[in-house]
Amino acid sequence: MGKNEAKTRYSDVELKEFEELINSKIEAAENELKILKSSLSKSGDSGTDATAATSKVLEDGADTAEKENLNQLAARQQKFIGSLENARIRIKNGTYGICRESGKLISKERLRAVPHTTLSIDAKLNEKK
Repeated sequence: MGKNEAKTRYSDVELKEFEELINSKIEAAENELKILKSSLSKSGDSGTDATAATSKVLEDGADTAEKENLNQLAARQQKFIGSLENARIRIKNGTYGICRESGKLISKERLRAVPHTTLSIDAKLNEKK
């Protein structure tokens, strides 16, 4: 490849580096999801003997809010894991790191920060307009 030619895809060595990054992020995200799910199952059985009815009502409200929050976090985490798994598929089929808008390579810095992205920073900024 000549010096003037723009690179159209990352090398296998570079893709391997991104795959390892993605695999470690998936592992961390799955561990976090397990913790969230375990917190969700524990928040359902608060073994406290509330003597006053009003404090029980307040506790139930707080439990419900906490459970909703945990559910949202768990859903977000599952979506994140799905995005990372899709990125792993793009590595396998050779389309990883290519902007879906411009067709150009996404910078390594951006991919290291957001390894599941499918947009270059320029395309992402234009998307918001």
